[in-house]
Amino acid sequence: MATAAVSPAAGLKTKGRPSVPKTRPTPSERRRNLTGWVFIIPAAGLITIMSFWPMLQALLLSMQTGRGTRLHYAQPLWLNYERLLNDDIFIMTLKTTFVYLIIQVPLMLGTALVLSVLLNNPNLKFKGLFRTAIFLPCAVSLVSYSLVFRTLFANDGFVNDMLMGLHLIDSPVNWLGNTITARLVIILGLLWRWTGYNMVFYLAGLQNIDPATIEAARIDGANAWQTFWHVTVPQLKPMIVLTAIMSTNGTLQLFDESWNLTRGGPAYTSMTMSHYLYELSFLKSPNFGYASALSYVILLLVAVLALIQMKVGDKRDA
Repeated sequence: MATAAVSPAAGLKTKGRPSVPKTRPTPSERRRNLTGWVFIIPAAGLITIMSFWPMLQALLLSMQTGRGTRLHYAQPLWLNYERLLNDDIFIMTLKTTFVYLIIQVPLMLGTALVLSVLLNNPNLKFKGLFRTAIFLPCAVSLVSYSLVFRTLFANDGFVNDMLMGLHLIDSPVNWLGNTITARLVIILGLLWRWTGYNMVFYLAGLQNIDPATIEAARIDGANAWQTFWHVTVPQLKPMIVLTAIMSTNGTLQLFDESWNLTRGGPAYTSMTMSHYLYELSFLKSPNFGYASALSYVILLLVAVLALIQMKVGDKRDA
């Protein structure tokens, strides 16, 4: 390992601070550094092979065109990306995915935040039971819960039977055959499954808030809402940013609910971008080059939205 030479200006003060002379690492320090690299290199190698190499291959593939294995580089290389702009189904899946993102993510995170504050009350009985009951849906298999929701919202399912029993509707509603209700069922499924998951993050954040700050706000005359909004929420901001980024990432890659609940119907109106990517890759006439271009659009959207959320929401270093 290369060692830095000692600066001739060592020992002199620079910009008001005394400079620290650099010393050569001792043999024991070199051994510790070498041991660290030995542990890091296998994991770094696996990440490179399993993650970064496929990403590079997908980037090259996105510049190719053709069907099946008969692929060749497109002219121009960005032909697949240009084609996406004129693909009506892609535009529709993009809009549908953002409908899910704009409605479901704020609703889910807001509900999770309120539930975490309620269940953090030290005087509440059976807190463990309530926390477990709300968290449990995220432990259920994606396919299993999607099939349960599909059964519940079938024409002869429990929801229609209940609404007709309450005389709220006269005939069964085709929940999964109508664009608005199909999207609504997917959003309900996402809320049911992922609210408890995000609630756990907020509960962990609430455990780290100093109770003295809450008490000080109450002594200063703040009511419950003012204490929550001006004291609790600012201290939870890093956790809120984290859950917002994870939820945005997950929604942009949403596949299971679209596939298992509605199969993307009716007429592609409830289909997500990842579902369309699957169709392009493995169904009908596979077009791997075009599908790879779509995957890079999803990657770009995830990266841009995560960057915006970090810049807007996290001001710790400001």
